Amino acid sequence: MVVALGMSFLATSVNATVVLNFAGLDGANTEAVRDYYNGGSGGGPSGDGAGGSTGGTNYGISFSINATACSGLPTGCETTAIPSGLGANALTFASGEGDVMNVAAGFITGFSFFYSAPQQGGAVEVWSGLDATGTLLASITLDLTQDGNLLTGPALDACTVETQVAGYCPFSPVGVTFLGTARSVNFAGGADYILFADITLGSQTAGDTGAPEPASLALLGIGIAGLGVIRRFRRA
Repeated sequence: MVVALGMSFLATSVNATVVLNFAGLDGANTEAVRDYYNGGSGGGPSGDGAGGSTGGTNYGISFSINATACSGLPTGCETTAIPSGLGANALTFASGEGDVMNVAAGFITGFSFFYSAPQQGGAVEVWSGLDATGTLLASITLDLTQDGNLLTGPALDACTVETQVAGYCPFSPVGVTFLGTARSVNFAGGADYILFADITLGSQTAGDTGAPEPASLALLGIGIAGLGVIRRFRRA
């Protein structure tokens, strides 16, 4: 029984983090994210629900209807500095005071992202239930970030594409750890005045894509201990 338990942990313990960079959505036309990461599609250009993009990995993650992907090229968010690079989009919300991300299966350990908010700050809340309900597991206050239009020299060059200066540049990383299982995140701030990029579930380090979290490593240790029991049994 002990050996079987150890082997079971070994097989299921290492869960990679998930990073959402919204590539594949129509960021130039601020497409609604909706069920793009839930086995469905985005909401179509301008969130009208028609002709939405498909092909996103099915993580069981969905977004409220006002959550949109935005690249700023040729119009929109005016950003060129998303950390994961070309093809990626930022998350914003076109109306209301925020948008909600639901994760049906839940996630643990940490949550992180990059954000840009040169004009209005915001906040992010991690909840135990769907639709920002249940227990508040963690919260982050988002201060103003640097305005790319005020940069000079090489820093300004990094925020410029052709003749366009990106006001929403650079992005700042932020992350948090928490106890328990989270099933939703509420992103709040001024509509169309704050951008989120490389949203990362399972790690407090934005953009982290591979290393097992401490809880996973502990379970991995139990699995290895189980293998040790097998060896001692065989020697006996």
